Amino acid sequence: MDINEKLKILADSAKYDVSCSSSGSKRKNSKNGIGNASYSGICHSWSEDGRCISLLKILLTNKCVYDCEYCVNRRSSDIKRAEFSPREVADITINFYKRNYIEGLFLSSAVIQNPDYTMELLINTAEILRNEYNFNGYIHMKAIPGANTVLIKKLGSLVDRMSINIELPTQKALSLLAPSKTYSSIYSPMSDVKNFILENREDKKKYRHSESFVPAGQTTQMIVGASRESDYVILKRSSSLYKDYNLKRVYYSGYVPAVKSMFTKGITKVPLIREHRLYQADWLMRFYRFEAEEITNNSVPNLDLNLDPKASWAIRNIDKFPIEINTATYGELIRVPGFGPTYARRIINARKFANLSYDSLLNLKISVKRAKYFIKVGGVYKGGMVKSMDYLSYILSDRKEKKYEQLSFF
Repeated sequence: MDINEKLKILADSAKYDVSCSSSGSKRKNSKNGIGNASYSGICHSWSEDGRCISLLKILLTNKCVYDCEYCVNRRSSDIKRAEFSPREVADITINFYKRNYIEGLFLSSAVIQNPDYTMELLINTAEILRNEYNFNGYIHMKAIPGANTVLIKKLGSLVDRMSINIELPTQKALSLLAPSKTYSSIYSPMSDVKNFILENREDKKKYRHSESFVPAGQTTQMIVGASRESDYVILKRSSSLYKDYNLKRVYYSGYVPAVKSMFTKGITKVPLIREHRLYQADWLMRFYRFEAEEITNNSVPNLDLNLDPKASWAIRNIDKFPIEINTATYGELIRVPGFGPTYARRIINARKFANLSYDSLLNLKISVKRAKYFIKVGGVYKGGMVKSMDYLSYILSDRKEKKYEQLSFF
């Protein structure tokens, strides 16, 4: 099989793995080296300075020893199989980079033979890129659950970011749909990576030229909808992962019924809007100080697909509003729909000099289109008469039903 055919097969097989964002790395170029992932970073979609960035995203192989019910690359799946050698992946990466097709590599793999053997192939690939080609661009690789700790540490010293996919939000679902995998085999390398990162930070304080270990942190991916779990279960799992393993990101991949299985029979493709709402809720947990139980709970187990999670929370907790922006804390301000950290800081800095009015907010370029239902400014409320919570939900909805009619000439 020629290299182009392999590339077509293994690039297509990699499209279901979404955990490849690359912001946060500061790997500099070196003398006689090529590539640079320093400062501006390389991002899956957009960099901090607004550039659209691309990564080469492929599998090392789609030949797998596991037979996971949800995976298109499962052992029993009737698909074309291919396998790159580490040298082939390194050569493709460098050739694509020199042609300005890509600025980094995201490499994952099915498990061939066993986890340790697969990890050795990934390490070999990274070593060729770093040591032979002096490639200093961004590299993100997916570690294999169940691999030896020594191999995890070796790979972490060569790449910028590492992901270890948890796959499913509960052990019960994992046992049913991926019986060859266990949470312990997934959590163990996650814990190792966390500890190695902490050790590396201490080493850097003592030794100036200490080698970096996964400078852009670790991530994971969770498949949504394959086991009919609620958003509450998913967000609780994500929250515990952030707290226990210091993850940079949890990525959510909507289940796609690409393969038939008796365990996923009747489950349809997860709508993209559900993924979007989960990412919004995830953002609230990471940057807005929300707990998973505030966004969803046993009474409200799923996110509202018509309303963003912060607005939904505010409407359910309308008794906490309206708040007076001249006295509200930063934590209270960022919970107001339509306000974020930038607006909150702008308000707090401005009110040091005088009490704010609606005109003040206009001068500060702060929109109150959504926030006016939840705030008072100098004791004045401009939210009008809210007929009901359903009416308020409709006003704030970003998925209002659109009615179209033909334009008239007259």
